[in-house]
Amino acid sequence: MIPALDQDVVNKIAAGEIIVAPMHALKELMENAVDAGSTSLEIVVKDGGLKLLQITDNGHGINYEKKDDLPILCERFTTSKLKAFEDLTSIGTYGFRGEALASISHIAHLTVTTKTVDSSCAYRAHYADGKLVPAKPGRSADPTPCAGRGGTQITVEDLFYNIRQRQKAFRSHSEEYAKILDVVGRYAVHCQGVAFSSKKHGDSAMGISVPSNATTVDRIRQIHGTAVANELIEFDISDDRLGFKASGWTSNANYHVKKTIILLFINHRSVESSAIKQAIQRTYSTFLPKGGHPFIYLSLDIEPQRVDVNVHPTKREVNFLNEDEIIELITNTIATQLSKVDTSRTFMTQSLLPGTKVATISTSATTNSHAPHTPSATKVRNESSFVRTDPSVRKITSMLPPSATNLHTNLSPHLDPIYTLNTAREPISCRLTTIKDLRTAVRAEMHSNLTEVFASHTYVGLVDSLRRIAAIQSGVKLYLVDYGKICNEYFYQVGLTDFANFGIIAFEPPLDVERLIRSAVEIERRNPPEGQSQVDDGAIAWETIPKTVTQQLVQRREMLSEYFCLDISEDGQLLGIPLLVKGYVPSLAKLPRFLMRLGPCVNWTDEQKCFETFLGELASYYTPEQLPNEEPLSKGKGKSSDAVTEQALTETGAPGESSDTLKENDGLALRREQLARMLEHILFPAFRARLVATKDLLQGVTEVADLKGLYRVFERC
Repeated sequence: MIPALDQDVVNKIAAGEIIVAPMHALKELMENAVDAGSTSLEIVVKDGGLKLLQITDNGHGINYEKKDDLPILCERFTTSKLKAFEDLTSIGTYGFRGEALASISHIAHLTVTTKTVDSSCAYRAHYADGKLVPAKPGRSADPTPCAGRGGTQITVEDLFYNIRQRQKAFRSHSEEYAKILDVVGRYAVHCQGVAFSSKKHGDSAMGISVPSNATTVDRIRQIHGTAVANELIEFDISDDRLGFKASGWTSNANYHVKKTIILLFINHRSVESSAIKQAIQRTYSTFLPKGGHPFIYLSLDIEPQRVDVNVHPTKREVNFLNEDEIIELITNTIATQLSKVDTSRTFMTQSLLPGTKVATISTSATTNSHAPHTPSATKVRNESSFVRTDPSVRKITSMLPPSATNLHTNLSPHLDPIYTLNTAREPISCRLTTIKDLRTAVRAEMHSNLTEVFASHTYVGLVDSLRRIAAIQSGVKLYLVDYGKICNEYFYQVGLTDFANFGIIAFEPPLDVERLIRSAVEIERRNPPEGQSQVDDGAIAWETIPKTVTQQLVQRREMLSEYFCLDISEDGQLLGIPLLVKGYVPSLAKLPRFLMRLGPCVNWTDEQKCFETFLGELASYYTPEQLPNEEPLSKGKGKSSDAVTEQALTETGAPGESSDTLKENDGLALRREQLARMLEHILFPAFRARLVATKDLLQGVTEVADLKGLYRVFERC
């Protein structure tokens, strides 16, 4: 028997997820105050917010005399900002779930004093476990009239008093107070027209004090210092097609710190984004010295229907459509602004004290070798810890003239493209539970260390195109990776992330689906997959497969078009296929087999299995094909070099007649060059930007060299 948890236990578990530390409680209270139209916020903290956390605003207040809102104030899911689930698509306030005050009341002693403009006096109420409680035993629990100014004062005392383990986890009150000042500082920079002040209980000095009429630069100066405020440049960008506009202030090349400081607000909500942070760091790597990092305040406004704000208990993260395109536009704008002002640099120098001797370097060959030597005070770094490459360093290939080679993988290198690319689709917000479950399953399998390897790697080169092996470097280690396995997982994740929002590869003229499937069936019939014996013609009705699969696809053409951008007409003509990555078109030689496998390999009866298996087949189709190396070995799985080359030529769609061997070799060389450029300039940069490396990918990554290990070998020699 599985019993249901007591409601009090459920509420405390939910409260622990939403209020992790005093800074999270304060963040929720500040957002509520700003939502209430406040222009002044006063914050008092004692013992890092654990003993006392008080915030006073001058907002609209909470109505008690007319609407009787105070009794239900701390009940879960009571809010004035949301009425229906559809309102999430146009939400413009900070809060929307109605869980902040309820969560605080379950883990602290909560007191609310409020007064509206129409009230004759203020009212004070005490809460515990989401309900009104008397201030002292024996008294009434109803709100009591009292003196007070317009607005609301919320006092949180003894935070986590009933969760001792959480209280003991905090290391020091000073550390928690520093985190509170960081949260207050972020909102003080962003909230124009709102005054902020924060101090410790009993102290006269303010930790933060910002007037309401201060500009953004003045706010940054008062919170982060004059050094960064004097080196700021403004930027702004908007795009109606992507439905966003961004503005902010960022430091120029004369300022840098040891750690990147990003004040990121998406639709006025303070959030974190590793993708935006990494993109900004890559942008600044060409302007700042090694080890230097920028300061940036970025306010990003995106149309509400393109943003999913309900993805994190503390609302620390949000998801939005066209993330890569928006980040690219923002970083390009910042780089442009930096290049305009990066005409001079400021360097700090030290004056030479009078009487100090200037050190000189002797160039004479007769220097006395027995002169006393003064050891240098500079600490010598261990060379075995040097990183030999940097992904931000310009490569010599970028100085060469661009090649005329097209990166698109056409059906044949000798044929002109028969398709056009279309990425101007109207974005669609996906709310399917099955897709969210599949995304959650991917995140649950994430391997943190391997994800970091791909996020910080440098592409070295293509090693073996037949076995699909490439070399990358991360830190001081060199890896060989199976890019076929990595591509398959990456394209599957892209299918989940951009579900129903793919671009389209449109064919002109359209292709006959049944004819394509028939050609794939013939190849499958003559050449069964490796490890399987050839099936008798009577065992499988080969002739009926093309028509049956075509009918399945035509019957489901509306669903395929809406969810996967696979456009098929009523008469069985293929109008277009999905475009997963901008600038990369999969091998059209694999298209017939892809269409054929959609029939037997996709589960059309269960929604989640259907999406999972279809995206799996789509990822397999997008994965680059195997190509023979320039000098294929004569020994390999019992096949000669000519046999291997002929098989690879057949798979890539090049002509297979022996009389056309010269053209085949030219086509393979061209395709191999396209593959190398595509891996370096499109796929591996995409892995670095958004690949979530799962545990299964460990089988496709092999460490082959470690700089520290090589130094130990050389020391023994």
